[in-house]
Amino acid sequence: MEKEKYIAVIDMKAFYASIECVERGLDPFTTPLVVTDLARKEATIVLSVSPYLKNLGVPSRCRRRDLPKDIKEIIYATPRMELYVKKSAEIVSLFLDYIGLDDIHIYSIDESFLDFTSYLTLYNCTAYQLAKKILEHIKEKTGLTATCGIGSNMFLAKVADDIYAKKDPHFIGTLFKNEIKEKLWPIKPLNKIWGISSGYLERLNRIGIYTVEDLANYPKEKLINIFGVLGEELHNHSNGIDETNIRERYIPLNKAISNGQVLMKDYTKKGALLVLKEMNDDLCFRLRSLGKRTSVIHLAVGYSLTSNEGGFSHEITLSIPTANNEEIYDAIKYLFEKYAENKPIRRLCISFSHLSSPNFDQLKLFKDYNLEKEEERMYLYIDEIQSKYGKNKLLKLDSKSNDSTIKERHNQIGGHRK
Repeated sequence: MEKEKYIAVIDMKAFYASIECVERGLDPFTTPLVVTDLARKEATIVLSVSPYLKNLGVPSRCRRRDLPKDIKEIIYATPRMELYVKKSAEIVSLFLDYIGLDDIHIYSIDESFLDFTSYLTLYNCTAYQLAKKILEHIKEKTGLTATCGIGSNMFLAKVADDIYAKKDPHFIGTLFKNEIKEKLWPIKPLNKIWGISSGYLERLNRIGIYTVEDLANYPKEKLINIFGVLGEELHNHSNGIDETNIRERYIPLNKAISNGQVLMKDYTKKGALLVLKEMNDDLCFRLRSLGKRTSVIHLAVGYSLTSNEGGFSHEITLSIPTANNEEIYDAIKYLFEKYAENKPIRRLCISFSHLSSPNFDQLKLFKDYNLEKEEERMYLYIDEIQSKYGKNKLLKLDSKSNDSTIKERHNQIGGHRK
């Protein structure tokens, strides 16, 4: 018989908001704290709310204008992404005190899956006891509270965390294959389950599926006909089946890097081109740091809400792979000028794919080889200076323009302040 697996998912409770509370010496469970940038408009997204506010029914993701007006003395914390990333790394290092790296899958900045199976004999304890020990260690070292779900596979562990951990005094929930009928099948509405959105909930309800038991007993072939590949996944999950292996790392067949941003005001075509040039410089920096060149350039542009949205998405293939800023920008500019309409622009994204290593130099008929090598050395010198002293220490004159966003973006992580 196959050995019973013990998969755990550890989720940091209201991660950003809890960090801000702890940094201020406050209790996240009694403090009305919101992580959002007050320098931005009322429509900006709230990144996190404290457990205290969650218990009052405030959603963890909403726009600042939608926060309840009757809650007094809300503390507004400006996002500090650098701090959050540092805390996340600290927590993963605590996992490594108990579990080998191969048995850890970092799902997001505040959530990780751990395979306890091979360690229970080593520590001579149950999965629940090991989870309790890790959660207490996290609390001791960081002051942060985590929840944990334990199950026979990743899916059941996630359901255990989402549904049952909150009911346990130690914030640990369990769900194993022999408990599926009692603990998984009665769950409703179905969007409480990991991977089922409100849109899929409506579609499932329309065909008479309201509980996980309904889903488990619905003919698999019909689910596949209606939902495609997802139909098979829905059938498997509702029957407690998930064959995902934490140790199997996903390796994409075609790696790509991208850079995108939502602009803080409506931009003209001229202003958008400046921002695209800056984004291209940053992405080329990343490209060279990876020791790669690109041969496929993708550009996506979104128009302002005042233009009834819309936009375009196109790509171009280069004849010769390159990491040269000017050559790549010429391709971006070509796509932009060909497809951009005369509308106010609000969203920009560029990506480089079909990455390759520079194993040889391809001579070009219309470009001097020595000049090309000089440009390559120049960009490498710029990369070295920016890496050593910071990206804002050496910028192009365009950064002085009112349309430039480069200085602000260099002080952000994931679009939010460091």
